[in-house]
Amino acid sequence: MLAKPILARDIMVTKLITLRPDMDAFDAIELLLKHKISGAPVVDASRRLIGVFSERCSMSVVLEGAYQQLPTNDVAAFMDTSPRTIDEEVDLLSIAQIFQETSFRRLPVLRDGILVGQISRRDLLRAVHQTFAQATCQDSALLYLSSLMERSEHPIG
Repeated sequence: MLAKPILARDIMVTKLITLRPDMDAFDAIELLLKHKISGAPVVDASRRLIGVFSERCSMSVVLEGAYQQLPTNDVAAFMDTSPRTIDEEVDLLSIAQIFQETSFRRLPVLRDGILVGQISRRDLLRAVHQTFAQATCQDSALLYLSSLMERSEHPIG
């Protein structure tokens, strides 16, 4: 019998720092620094995800501020409007493969387009570590991981 797979909903963080699209980009950078996070989801009033503002986006704020007058300081002008997202039913190994094969550091978790959580690389590693720590031996934890998916069922196309 296969072990129950660990899903995004099991490991996602639900208490998130979120940003508004009309927020000043410098205030957003201050929040990232204050909370020691590398990025945050940008949501509308209904918590619909409209983008992600990250340290990488912040570099655009710095460079555009240095080389030209900024037409706006709004987060919306600098955020990534096409972030990779996942559904709360995505399994741990699929999430790990997304992180391995892309440069994304965080994955917003959506339910019907509404932000319900987020998983970072660190959250995934924490879940794997806890799985190993709870196993009676590392061999059984590896057996658990190997039982979740066949290599041919690669989730990323």
